[in-house]
Amino acid sequence: MISSSVLSRDLASSLVVFLVAIPLCLGIAVASGVPVAMGLISGIVGGLVVGLLAGSPLQVSGPAAGLAVIVFGFVEQYGAAMLGPVLIVAGLLQVLAGFLRIGSWFRAISPAVVHGMLAGIGILIILGQIHVLMGARPAAGGIENVTAMEQTFARVWGAGLTREAVALLVGLISLLAMIAWEKFRPKSLMLVPGALVGVAAGTILTVGMQLPIARVEVPSSLVESITLPTLDGFARMVEPGIIVATLVIAVIASAETLLSSAAVDRMHDGVRTRFNKELFAQGIGNGLCGLLGALPITGVIVRSSANIQAGARTRASAVLHGVWILGLVAFLPQLLAMVPLTALAAVLLVTGWRLISLHHVRHLFDHHGWVPVGIWTATVAMVVLQDLLVGVALGLALSILEILPHLRRKLAIDRLEDEETIHLDLVGAATCKDVPVLLNTLEALPEGRKIRIAGARLHYLDHTSAETLRDWLKRQKKSGRLVEIEHPPVGRHRRLKPIFERLSEEVA
Repeated sequence: MISSSVLSRDLASSLVVFLVAIPLCLGIAVASGVPVAMGLISGIVGGLVVGLLAGSPLQVSGPAAGLAVIVFGFVEQYGAAMLGPVLIVAGLLQVLAGFLRIGSWFRAISPAVVHGMLAGIGILIILGQIHVLMGARPAAGGIENVTAMEQTFARVWGAGLTREAVALLVGLISLLAMIAWEKFRPKSLMLVPGALVGVAAGTILTVGMQLPIARVEVPSSLVESITLPTLDGFARMVEPGIIVATLVIAVIASAETLLSSAAVDRMHDGVRTRFNKELFAQGIGNGLCGLLGALPITGVIVRSSANIQAGARTRASAVLHGVWILGLVAFLPQLLAMVPLTALAAVLLVTGWRLISLHHVRHLFDHHGWVPVGIWTATVAMVVLQDLLVGVALGLALSILEILPHLRRKLAIDRLEDEETIHLDLVGAATCKDVPVLLNTLEALPEGRKIRIAGARLHYLDHTSAETLRDWLKRQKKSGRLVEIEHPPVGRHRRLKPIFERLSEEVA
């Protein structure tokens, strides 16, 4: 039974998440090249359905900027109608992955590859939304958007005050309002999201001055926007390009969800994520989005962090935010129709910049050297210059190349217990392939016991395993558990000494 105090906190948190989600649902639909109703339906499904089933109670699901670039290219080539069958099959693949307990293996992907993928997507979003900011339509690829810049700028600086120049002015005002709010907002209004302020500023300016720029096209009824998949659509699922797109959407949606889940776990002390259950819930949600003709969904860190910061305690907050989106679309669609597209482009420019996360690159270099930074750089470059699949494949290949000399050594975790302490002795080499076993061992440890992790017989630790250990140690310190670290002897791999020194600092 949920107490009234917990319910009141969840209610307040749901309103905050709702205010964060609305501009993102609209903006991501625009960035995906589809009607905004598709983004709104995805937001509703992410709240009402995935929120109820999720393995991560405080994570919020909805349309994700990380998939917008993929969807845009797919829609340009195959049409929005084919998105339904693709999402149904992708959802089924996620459900199957959950039943087969594959969720834990997604955490074995190198952080350099994951963040490189997100950074590449962030750059592509920025390159595309610069055109939308000036009232133009973006191209499908990064190179195409760069080459089209001259033409877009030419329309802005035409004779007199062009419509494109007005759109740019409104977009810049929205962008500045958002940045200024994030930097200078008073403590009493900390929970009011910058995206909402930016969109509100652009909307008030556009409506107040009756500016002739493009606005959001909202259907008179959400039911009218539901597009059921056809048999012809399913018949096309055998085409090679569509098969590849389905696999890419399923894998990227799963990886982004579980990356977000791991980040959410670091933000609170409550129930930990059940990764395979979360994967199952996302599969059900994406299958339903495909059935209703909506956008793919993932667990999203921006909305999830807003949920936790606002004080959410249970999954009721995520579910209620879906109720509020449904209520807004059902009873106040005319409010959404006032929003200028250029204000939404400003929101996505900020979102794209946050995906690039240069802070993470500095962290990789400071803690693990040039190799993971090189993997990150190569992944980013190929995502932008070629496509997402090529970039991720190259990143994974380089990650395997990094650990190739150490694959002959397996990781063994010897466990001994006495009355007060559980001793874990790491033996051999810990690489990304060992992350699921390492995490399963650590997360299965009983609470309230001191842990001693010994590296005396450890010969190698790659950056993926090191980051996994570091994140786990940070959670243990936050919970008050005592953890002791024993360093490997001198003469082992040169990376072990600085890594273990940092691990010791985490629990000091």
